[in-house]
Amino acid sequence: MANYDLIRQAIVTKQQIHATYDGYHREMCPHVLGTKNGADQCLFYQFGGQSKSGLSANPIQNWRCIPIARLTNVKLVSGAWQSASNHSRAQTCVDIIDVEVDF
Repeated sequence: MANYDLIRQAIVTKQQIHATYDGYHREMCPHVLGTKNGADQCLFYQFGGQSKSGLSANPIQNWRCIPIARLTNVKLVSGAWQSASNHSRAQTCVDIIDVEVDF
């Protein structure tokens, strides 16, 4: 299954995604999937793994806007859905929304 389809399924079923991005293993929950300037992109909430900037102790700072083409080793993972209290704020990661998580 293509990465886009895996992420789409994760949003619909509220599953976690584990993947590699820029050489870092990331544990994330996708919230909004679609395109930005014609490229597939997703707004994720990262709750585990690593990143260049590290994870913040303040959960509202762990949102990641990631181009799908740069993700590798994408896997659907069962586990508790993760988000932050500011999940309803307006986002600029995705211009044309295909699917977003239902709260």
